[in-house]
Amino acid sequence: MNDALPLRDLHLPEAVGWWPLAPGWWALIALSVAGIAYVSWRWYRAWRFNAPRRFALRELARFEAAYLEHRDPVTLGKQLSELLRRGMLAYAPRADMAGLTGDAWLAWLDRGMPLPYFHTEGGKNLSSLPYRDPDGDFSDVDIGALVSAVRMRLSIPLREMA
Repeated sequence: MNDALPLRDLHLPEAVGWWPLAPGWWALIALSVAGIAYVSWRWYRAWRFNAPRRFALRELARFEAAYLEHRDPVTLGKQLSELLRRGMLAYAPRADMAGLTGDAWLAWLDRGMPLPYFHTEGGKNLSSLPYRDPDGDFSDVDIGALVSAVRMRLSIPLREMA
């Protein structure tokens, strides 16, 4: 019997295209963009917050290089004292620390530090070195310890202090 129906071959539907995106993909893209924007904003805020600290560390390196060239501990003491005061004023309320002097200032500088760097002999020189006679004997002053204490104070994140 030759009563075959005139049937055609099976035709598969066209493949599903990738465009337009499904709503889930749009949500994922929106969340990714929002996450990247939030992380970028936080990074920028932290970078701006730490700008005075970065500047102070560059100034410290400049002062240290000048000291190694001229060997004037009194000038270095004045520079370090001013640098620490200006650096700390960038982060702490002026009323809390601007009027501090002597041991109270050194104790304030030691707040939040892992070790009391400014209550050691190297750090204690910060309060007396700027007022010494430039022609005097400085054999009792450990400049390396003083510079290390200042560098450590400037390197530790200061947001933990306030």
